[in-house]
Amino acid sequence: MISRIDLRGSLPGDLRDVLPRADFDVEAALEKVRPICEDVHHRGAAAVRELTARFDGVDLETARVPAAALAAALGGLDPAVRAALEESIRRARLVHADQRRTDVTTRVVPGGTVTERWIPVERVGLYAPGGLAVYPSSVVMNVVPAQIAGVGSIALASPPQRDTGAPHPAILAACALLGVDEVYAVGGAQALAMFAYGTEDCAPVTMVTGPGNIYVAAAKRHLRGRVGIDSEAGPTEIAVLADATADPVHVAADLISQAEHDTLAGSVLVTDSLALADAVEEQLREQVARTKHAERVAAALGGRQSAIVLVSSIDDGLKVVNAYAAEHLEIQTADAAAVAARVVNAGAVFVGPHSPVSLGDYLAGSNHVLPTGGCACHSSGLSVQSFLRGVHVVEYSREALAEAAAHVCVLADAEDLPAHGAAVRARFDWEIPS
Repeated sequence: MISRIDLRGSLPGDLRDVLPRADFDVEAALEKVRPICEDVHHRGAAAVRELTARFDGVDLETARVPAAALAAALGGLDPAVRAALEESIRRARLVHADQRRTDVTTRVVPGGTVTERWIPVERVGLYAPGGLAVYPSSVVMNVVPAQIAGVGSIALASPPQRDTGAPHPAILAACALLGVDEVYAVGGAQALAMFAYGTEDCAPVTMVTGPGNIYVAAAKRHLRGRVGIDSEAGPTEIAVLADATADPVHVAADLISQAEHDTLAGSVLVTDSLALADAVEEQLREQVARTKHAERVAAALGGRQSAIVLVSSIDDGLKVVNAYAAEHLEIQTADAAAVAARVVNAGAVFVGPHSPVSLGDYLAGSNHVLPTGGCACHSSGLSVQSFLRGVHVVEYSREALAEAAAHVCVLADAEDLPAHGAAVRARFDWEIPS
């Protein structure tokens, strides 16, 4: 059901070459996405309507979801689901509120200051997928940090359901709970192009965020520069670093939890215990047979992106998981907190037997929009900072500029940019010594 990679003994020089990863060729998808984006760019709402009819089987006169539909979705929401979403929102707001930045002014010299101002982007377009599964939780994870950052204008797009012509009611209800009333029944690359270029119905945005399939990722790559993006999210992934103290029932359940997202989802166990590896494999066979999406889960666990990786020690296991840079990393070892403190590459780290990834997906308060495909070695998950820009405001007096002028001119001449020095000299009626 799941392959094994034996790294006991000595670890290879570049671990990334031997660790499992899904095939996710965004560059190839660009060939299909580019003409879609250009069509929306040139024909606007008419192109969005035709593309929605072609890909989603729904012909909508207008993509904007009416306010009455949002209210109706919230009114019809299962009370237990509503309560869970409200608690998810409350916890996410608690965590993200502590990510706010404050402006800081540094006095460099007498009369010379640099202030770093944190300014939110003006308008964002958020994407909520609606393919194999529907994710109202992703609405929470995208909207909450944008709102706390102070973004003034928030729009959201999600694919229309064939039977209703609107996004899934759980998506609409989540928008209503969060106070987002600009919602569009548009999916895929055409949704991102609508946000980036604008149409008669939708004003252009300055940034787009949110997870999606390979075509959404390709659209982000194509449109990057026209708009800011959070990341090119690939298939979800979980890595579990575990030793003989871990419960194989828990480990198997957690591997399955991410495998049910997609046949390309990656589930990786890294362990120094052969007995645990055997027990987890047995549990996978038993639990997969009982899970709702057994076929999808089995395909993900059997894919090249999933494996049990055997190592000689937890120290070697840390080297492996740091090289893998998982979107989600669970630490299920003795003294898990101390082991987790040595992790340097992960989108989010879940410590101990009672912090499963599922908690982070919904209710930990952390954000579940995280870097995939090894990008956690250089990128962060979605946060309030994702929607803020740091702007340096420089203010020097005449005296402070005079004190720095000679150094500026020396460096300008050293770089053969004499006009830079001349721009300083022009402010004084005396010669600056070279």
